[in-house]
Amino acid sequence: MIIKNIFWDIDGVLANLNFAYYNFLTKHPKYAPTYGNLKWEDLPKVLPIVPTYGALELKTHPEHGTDMDYDFCHSPEFFCNRPLYPNVIEVLKELHQRGYKQFTMSATWNVEVKKKFLNELLHEVTDFLTIECVQHGKFMHDSAKEDMLKACFEKYNLKADETVLVDDRIYNQYATINAGAHPIRMRCEFTTDLPEDLNWIPEVKDVVEFRDWLYKNTTMK
Repeated sequence: MIIKNIFWDIDGVLANLNFAYYNFLTKHPKYAPTYGNLKWEDLPKVLPIVPTYGALELKTHPEHGTDMDYDFCHSPEFFCNRPLYPNVIEVLKELHQRGYKQFTMSATWNVEVKKKFLNELLHEVTDFLTIECVQHGKFMHDSAKEDMLKACFEKYNLKADETVLVDDRIYNQYATINAGAHPIRMRCEFTTDLPEDLNWIPEVKDVVEFRDWLYKNTTMK
């Protein structure tokens, strides 16, 4: 398999969105009275994981999901407090040195805000990392990533079959396949298993394991 282009999802792949959710639920003045003593391992009890997502989402709270998502997105002290996972900068730099083209792929409620945050978070690698964001609802597909991938293939003159998207959400695995690219699933302690029809997709636990998989299973020519 020839791979020359890597699209990284941000939340749950490069940055720890679960940390941001936990901090939000336990410290936001609106939710801390209820969840201030929440244990980390109990996050899925508050945010039940929907099968099509396969990972934590504020929107899945059975009663207050919409309000929680709105409050989170409009509270910069929580929205922007999602640290990078270990070794992210080092791995991205190594892959750049090896000649891979790298992009971020992030759907968001406010493109300007998200891009500013990502440029600050990833400032050490923005000289080669292309940051792409898309407004929720801009495209016809729910995740927007199928359409955004296709748009980026055209914009940057990339071949879909030479591209991987590393993402934790299950619906984005389908989006990647539909766009003609190769899906890679990122796992953490809160992600659920892939459905049976997607169980062929490689899964990795972090960026280092992805790098090792890439070197072992693909080539650049």
